[in-house]
Amino acid sequence: MTCQSVRIPKDRIGVLIGRKGGIKAQVEARTGVRITVDSEEGDVTIDYSRAEDPSFVLPVTDFVVAVGRGFSPEKAMMLLDDDWYLNVVDIRDYVGKKLAHVARMRARIIGSKGKTRQLFEELTGAYVSVYGNTVAIIGDTVQLDIARRALDMLLSGSEHSAVYKFLESKRAVIKIDGMGFR
Repeated sequence: MTCQSVRIPKDRIGVLIGRKGGIKAQVEARTGVRITVDSEEGDVTIDYSRAEDPSFVLPVTDFVVAVGRGFSPEKAMMLLDDDWYLNVVDIRDYVGKKLAHVARMRARIIGSKGKTRQLFEELTGAYVSVYGNTVAIIGDTVQLDIARRALDMLLSGSEHSAVYKFLESKRAVIKIDGMGFR
């Protein structure tokens, strides 16, 4: 099998394609894969049969998913580099399917005027996007692990102050590993 299929929200299709197809063309040129988008359904097919390096199928798939989960193409493009990964968490796994509970958790993750999400990004060096019922994180292995653990704490009901303290304590680990801040 030389194709991978992914479905993204219809309102994110234009972002994936880009102005005059620029984003899609840039990814295809960089990786050698062919991306086909069904704009009616939101289905994206990634054909890597002609790619010189078929190992690009996973990073390109992650790129498509990341754009579908609310990241800008510029941030999602980092997934095409070595050592950058995507993790998507479904909020409903923590609170169930009730819309009110999902909305409450989204608000906890974003915080007042985006403060919590911003602190996650500043303290871990990872990027965070809250879209629909999901929270997506882009980072290297250390950043992703720390951000994922902090997110798990928040979704499990920990106080914001405890989560911030955890993130502050892990800041040195990120710095020591040279994974650094943007």
